[in-house]
Amino acid sequence: MLMKSKVVAILETRTSAHLGELIARRGGIPMLAPALAEIPDVEPQTVVSLLDAWQTNPYRMVIFQTGVGTRALFQTTDSLGSTQQLLHLLAQAIVVVRGPKPTGELNTRQVRIDVRAPSPFTTETVLDAIGGIALDHAPVLVQRYGATNPLLRHSLEARGAIVREIATYRWALPADVQPLKDLLAALADARVDAVVFTSAVQVQNLFTVAAAEGCSDSLAGLLNGLVIASIGPVCSRELAAHGIKPSFEASPPKLGPLVAGLESALSTD
Repeated sequence: MLMKSKVVAILETRTSAHLGELIARRGGIPMLAPALAEIPDVEPQTVVSLLDAWQTNPYRMVIFQTGVGTRALFQTTDSLGSTQQLLHLLAQAIVVVRGPKPTGELNTRQVRIDVRAPSPFTTETVLDAIGGIALDHAPVLVQRYGATNPLLRHSLEARGAIVREIATYRWALPADVQPLKDLLAALADARVDAVVFTSAVQVQNLFTVAAAEGCSDSLAGLLNGLVIASIGPVCSRELAAHGIKPSFEASPPKLGPLVAGLESALSTD
């Protein structure tokens, strides 16, 4: 039991129960404080217009960034009865995936994948993976994640691509932010030993709630006194932007290495 009853705050939402169980098995005490809600944001008429325009002006490349967004797009075409049309159009495009989650969703739909960004599945690895593909004047469709990705869009446009983004969901604070308020109180009372961040938006939302509670100025200092686990480089950059130094970064950016790193950090803490 290397985590020695250490209290570990988890800001993850979808896999929080699984992550909490992994931590509890190792002797830790999980504190669940979901910091992110994924709100479906697919406008059916937008998808209809997208498919109609796609027929006459085919996309050379389609980039899928997230599993939840990919699934939401197909659920919308299912409801519209136009999934076969989408599959036909995708078969004529270069299909690019950012990581294993959109890969899984596309495999379920038997979509051919042409380019897979390597670990750690960042925007930079996507851009590197497609670096040899000519994009001058090429229409490119990007499945947007919960916010715009300016680096991806601007980099594609700098290569001459004509970029269109399709929104499939958006990020928001959870409807119930009381667990986050409880976490802030526990941090102030030194009742937390580690905090696990699995997305950059969790960092932003935690600071948003802290600002509403009037304690954002002290938050970075409190966190820097703890073991701070980061799922990957995008998350680490957001932590650094808020003045927080991660204790470690999972490599590859998956739950297994994340928990192993947490176990190691807490066993020597």
